[in-house]
Amino acid sequence: MNSSQLFSFWKHVDLRRRILFTLIMLGVYRIGVFITTPGVDRNALRLSMASKSSGFWGLFNLFSGGALEKASLFSLGIMPYVSASIVIQLLSIVYKPIEELRKEGEAGRRKIEQYTRYGALVLALFQAWVIATQQLESAVSDAGDVVIHPGVFFRVMTVITLTTGTAFLMWIGEQITERGVSNGISILIFAGIVADVPSSIAGYLLQNKDNFQPLAAMAIVGIVLSTVATIVFFERAQRRIPIVYSRRQVGSRTYGGHQPHLPLRVNSAGTIPPIFASSLLVFPATLASLGVWGMRQVEFFINRGDWIFNICYVCLIVFFCFFYTSIVFPANDLADNLKKQQANIPGIRPGRQTADYIDGVLSKITLAGALYVAAVCVIPVLLAQAFRVPFRFGGTSLMIIVGVALDIVNQIQSHLISGSYDDVLTSKFSTLRARRSLDQEGARLCVLY
Repeated sequence: MNSSQLFSFWKHVDLRRRILFTLIMLGVYRIGVFITTPGVDRNALRLSMASKSSGFWGLFNLFSGGALEKASLFSLGIMPYVSASIVIQLLSIVYKPIEELRKEGEAGRRKIEQYTRYGALVLALFQAWVIATQQLESAVSDAGDVVIHPGVFFRVMTVITLTTGTAFLMWIGEQITERGVSNGISILIFAGIVADVPSSIAGYLLQNKDNFQPLAAMAIVGIVLSTVATIVFFERAQRRIPIVYSRRQVGSRTYGGHQPHLPLRVNSAGTIPPIFASSLLVFPATLASLGVWGMRQVEFFINRGDWIFNICYVCLIVFFCFFYTSIVFPANDLADNLKKQQANIPGIRPGRQTADYIDGVLSKITLAGALYVAAVCVIPVLLAQAFRVPFRFGGTSLMIIVGVALDIVNQIQSHLISGSYDDVLTSKFSTLRARRSLDQEGARLCVLY
């Protein structure tokens, strides 16, 4: 996709409308980040959050786009919805009614989305109560207490405010998905991470203005560029399985016989595994903040940057890569669809053997994709710690940013291609109408003469 194609979206009315709508929704989201929850001293909270930037609250604040440290309406971000999606998809394996809903097509998908919204609201109520009682009321800084008037009224008001903010973000995400470009939930996470990049760079330069180290800066740039190049390479990598369609005679015409391919991406799960893994690793810290027995020790061991955290993180990423790939590309369903379309893989019998072959190929490339995702999410952080590079954003954030950016570019390109086809069809129809009108006018003149 060249630059002329990328910037020619202004000629296509539908694509231009979608991009402008997405930008407006992101603007609304960023405005809400700077609206503070009533009853909170914003400056005191910022000083309190400065000492927690490397733990659970720092991770939560990163995915919320800095909303947590501002105690804004969107402090919870979209993470309750992501957590609810994890629970629903895990239930689809062990709970048969949800699995049947998933097989019902569009109607089942809408029902599952409705259950996910309800679950997200329940999790938002729980997390809002934790933030109100454990993060805000118990926080003390050099500027004084964070909460001006603590008590039951403040807790209830904060829970209602933060839960409403999460519900509004879910609505924004759905509107972007339907009327904008790409997936709305992914774009909100993308915007939250990207919005914190300029302030982090400015903070690093301000902190090291008297002792700026060019080698450290070059190490940061090298880590970022190499990680981005690796992500782009693997995200576009595919395994193409040849498919042969049977020839069939319909009247005097022969259909089939051509050999297309079944493309299987190396990373079919995309950015879902690191997001899901981060959400699950956040959960023990939430229970620890509530005083659940044994969770303090778990929170101590699963600390951001610790080797135990990295091992758990890698295991969860590998698990979710295989789990999500099995949901997106079920081998049995793919084999059944090929059999219904009278297609087969050369040298493989239709039916069970085709399903086993596809499952074997998926397992091999998914293992490679899972190792790639784990390496991208963990190795840059380890290198930054080894070379003492103050690198705030790890491979997880870069993978989300690059993955969502590639998806946005692909969506724009598909809209441009469909718009070009529409223009061609419109021009053909207009030419046919013009010829028809000329023929009718010629016939009318012949009659007159």
